[in-house]
Amino acid sequence: MIDTALQIDAEFKALIPPLAPEEYAQLEANLLDEGCRDSLVAWNGILVDGHNRYEICTKHGIEFDTVELYRDTRDSVKAWIIQNQFGRRNLQPFQRAELALFLEPMFREKAKENQGERTDLLQNSAKSDKPIDTRKELAKVAGVSHDTISKAKKISEKADEATKAKLRTGETTINAEYQKITRQEREDERRIAPPPELPTGVYDVIYADPPWEYQFVSDNADAIENHYPTMNLQAICDMKIPASKNCLLLMWTTAPKLEEAFKVINAWGFTYKTNAVWDKETIGMGYWFRGQHEHLLVATKGDFNTPHPQDRTPSVYREKKGKHSKKPEYFYELIEIQYPNRKYIELFARNTRTGWASFGNQIND
Repeated sequence: MIDTALQIDAEFKALIPPLAPEEYAQLEANLLDEGCRDSLVAWNGILVDGHNRYEICTKHGIEFDTVELYRDTRDSVKAWIIQNQFGRRNLQPFQRAELALFLEPMFREKAKENQGERTDLLQNSAKSDKPIDTRKELAKVAGVSHDTISKAKKISEKADEATKAKLRTGETTINAEYQKITRQEREDERRIAPPPELPTGVYDVIYADPPWEYQFVSDNADAIENHYPTMNLQAICDMKIPASKNCLLLMWTTAPKLEEAFKVINAWGFTYKTNAVWDKETIGMGYWFRGQHEHLLVATKGDFNTPHPQDRTPSVYREKKGKHSKKPEYFYELIEIQYPNRKYIELFARNTRTGWASFGNQIND
């Protein structure tokens, strides 16, 4: 039969990811060739499953059957539609997350009504002693990770429709677009909040840990941009360093940034002398080798004496890495021993130290 009395509900229809043009064309060809073999599903006269088939059958006068969905509320119908899409469609991760996020208000309301009640809206409620984690429940329903749900939510709120369309077709990934959004947010923060001013005066010893910007940004949780805002090479080179006439610079860099580090040394008016290596005892990221060390470059300006022979230490120091980017206390102590009674300043500091001046936008973070 052809039932033209079926109603189309815009909210229900919006829960169903549209077919790609080639998928729609294939479905139309199949229906014309074989007829409509699967029943359409309706709830109180409203179509809830089979919108594309209904459109094609109505257009070509193809007969179809309907079956009734028995649910009490609109929310339970929406939950059924979404679960049905998960089971029947080959969806991209972003589409799965988007559908799950439609359920978020319902899950939160359910959790509010009874913290110990199940949030599976498709089944009868059952008591549980475990508190409800809405985001984890959504991830479970969608068949994606908790992290994916969190990232997709931010993308849904921040990204433009063109980006979302690419995510739905798999032309780009959730991780890639999430990184773009978070980088832009950090850039916006930097523009809104001016950087702190450098302390007045000049210093004999400058200890620096520049926030190097990396060309290739990882999706990994350990990626640099997930921990602090970076600076590009030119911005670092352009800094006016409070160096005395005779000054020592000790600057941290990673192996991929060595060439840039030498450019900074030259731009700041120093001459490279040597370097030490910190073996972090922990294997990190990397495209050629997985980095396990960092370099502490030593450079001078003017006339600056080397340490006394008895204070000269091995060039390799081994200590397991701690908090992201935090350097061992050993190096502060070494500097104070090798170059006593000097005016010290730490650039891009993340903490303060007695007897030192500190410059950085993350101090005491």
